[in-house]
Amino acid sequence: MITVTIRRQGGAAVVTIPSDVLRMLDIEVGATLQLEVAGGAITARPINGKKRYTLDELLRGVTPEAIEELNAATAASRKGAPAGREIA
Repeated sequence: MITVTIRRQGGAAVVTIPSDVLRMLDIEVGATLQLEVAGGAITARPINGKKRYTLDELLRGVTPEAIEELNAATAASRKGAPAGREIA
């Protein structure tokens, strides 16, 4: 749990969001948040964050031929014994 303090800046009440939280949400200063108040709690959600893709969207255009081409192009990297601590 992260605790922050409400402070006054000019005529506004301000809450500082720690940089670790911004990284966890993958947002930056200037992002827009949607605030929801329910049951005595405030929920803040980024509304201009990165688009989330469905599995169908991610796999669109992937064909057996494309997989064969990728496998052929990367075959050399799969030859030989492990050289370090990689998992084989």
